[in-house]
Amino acid sequence: MKKHPVLLGMMVFGVLLSLFIVSLWVLSLLAIREESLWGGEKVAIIEIRGVILDSQPVLEKLAKFRKSEKVKAIILRIDSPGGGVGPSQEIYAEVKKTQRDKKVLVSVGSVAASGGYYIACAADKIVANPGSITGSIGVIVESLNVEELFRKLGLQSMVIKSGKHKDIGSPLRKMTREEKRLLQGVLDSVHEQFIRAVAEGRKLSLEKVRSLADGRIFSGDQARSLGLIDDLGNLEDAIAMAAKMAGIKGTPEVIYPEKKKFSILDFLLRETIQNLLESLRENTSRLNFLYYLPAN
Repeated sequence: MKKHPVLLGMMVFGVLLSLFIVSLWVLSLLAIREESLWGGEKVAIIEIRGVILDSQPVLEKLAKFRKSEKVKAIILRIDSPGGGVGPSQEIYAEVKKTQRDKKVLVSVGSVAASGGYYIACAADKIVANPGSITGSIGVIVESLNVEELFRKLGLQSMVIKSGKHKDIGSPLRKMTREEKRLLQGVLDSVHEQFIRAVAEGRKLSLEKVRSLADGRIFSGDQARSLGLIDDLGNLEDAIAMAAKMAGIKGTPEVIYPEKKKFSILDFLLRETIQNLLESLRENTSRLNFLYYLPAN
């Protein structure tokens, strides 16, 4: 029987490709495998990173761990400069709800300021590094006015609105005194809500919190001396504290944040883009550009 080396080669290639894809699939399962909720008593960690705009992922994790009998304590690992008032208040309220059934601690990474600190105040304890940035108890609204720029460019805006304050804060015109007064009223209301949340969570007087609620930031060391946090320490210290508060004996089992799902398509696209960037970098290396293509 005559052999066909091309056909044989294609078959071997197909088998190897199949094995490669299966291997990637197995690796993806291992990469996204969530820590089992079976076994001993556990401490769960939920990360809050970056600007707080969407509360839903954190709310879902809090609800999930709150219902688990094996999870005895939850640590919110906060690394956020703040964000929207609504999302921050939603997470704050969910932490307070969770606090009825579980011990909840906050571990501050680099920063937990403004909305990040708002959330932290709902926890049983706040732990931060000596150099962590926290505080910034305040509210801000900014508006950019480009009216003069448009005039120089010969551009005019046309606004049709149903109420006289519907375009309040528009960058196309100056803000009136009445509009400033209205916005200031909203900010004062939200600021007072913030102050009361800090006073309640940290068990401080309203007067003391008001004296600190001018938007300033504090280091972790300063915050502890003012009663804005409880202890200095890192994430491992927070885990040990959480286990002790929850009555877990020995070293606790820790449920770390879920890893990003591994995608074969993402992997292949990343490799393709990386190769394209390398090619562009080689072709443009002799040109005097004022920017560069990053390696990652």
